[in-house]
Amino acid sequence: MTETTNSTAEGEQSPDAEGQIDSSVTPDAGQRCGLIAIVGKPNVGKSTLLNALVGQKISITSRKAQTTRHRITGIRTLPNGTGGGTQFVFVDTPGFQTVHSKALNKSLNKTVVGAIDGVDLVLFVVEAGSFTLADAKVLALLQEGTPTLLVANKLDTVHRRAEIAPWLKDMQKRHAFTEFVPMSAKAPKDVARLLTICERHLPEQAWWYSEDELTDKSEKFLAGEVVREKLFRLTGDELPYTSTVILDKFDEEKSKAHGRMVRIAATIVVERDGHKAMIIGEKGERLKRIGTEARQELEKLMDCKVFLELWVKVRSGWADDEARLRSFGYE
Repeated sequence: MTETTNSTAEGEQSPDAEGQIDSSVTPDAGQRCGLIAIVGKPNVGKSTLLNALVGQKISITSRKAQTTRHRITGIRTLPNGTGGGTQFVFVDTPGFQTVHSKALNKSLNKTVVGAIDGVDLVLFVVEAGSFTLADAKVLALLQEGTPTLLVANKLDTVHRRAEIAPWLKDMQKRHAFTEFVPMSAKAPKDVARLLTICERHLPEQAWWYSEDELTDKSEKFLAGEVVREKLFRLTGDELPYTSTVILDKFDEEKSKAHGRMVRIAATIVVERDGHKAMIIGEKGERLKRIGTEARQELEKLMDCKVFLELWVKVRSGWADDEARLRSFGYE
């Protein structure tokens, strides 16, 4: 099935492989910059928080656990008007998985552990008023000596606020958190307050990225993520988490009518024939809707005409095949 769409490109620039800052970024007095890892159990709202902190959607979200499968870097730069200011480099991670033991889960957990190492600040995200065994296993990964904020997310869902104070005291006994930040990622005032708190813990150094950059991920990567988000959102709990999206083609060309066009071909990979039929739906209606919504999302992200083609293929056992995982882009 075929879809067309429009999308908003952001340039890419980052420290090189050895961590050196790109020389095209001129250091200015009064600049702060640092890495902030966002960690937590699956489905606790990390990607929603990242998008709110960056100020634009760069990480996909859905109610299905393990929606995020890669290390996603989001960038927010707040200049002060005199050449200085703060650049926040956020790292969103997959939810640390403790239930399943497939190769896919091991790959995702490796990504989480790697993201925590060497950061300037950690945001440990939990649901306000709650602390589960899954939360405890993530907390056990955190290193002593790295400033860590306890982000008590989804505060808007807590009906008895009086219970939060004793819960916070109990959390302080579990880890030497630098600060507690009860909040809702959906509340702009809470997000602004969290940015102010984060700023205090970032070192004074030159920005790593230009002021207008939002992520270090390519448009090709984001296109695949958008398709996967729509796949999960429109199949809900019917589709197992062992489904993924592979970009087969991402070709850019000039267009007289639109200035720029991108042709995308993507394959949705599932483990069973029944999953394939579920995604396609009656007379192809569900697959068509997945493509249509992905197209509309890409239109907002990329500012160009997009021609999107989707296929569904069965690859039995792919989520427990390390070689295939690597070929699909997982570490």
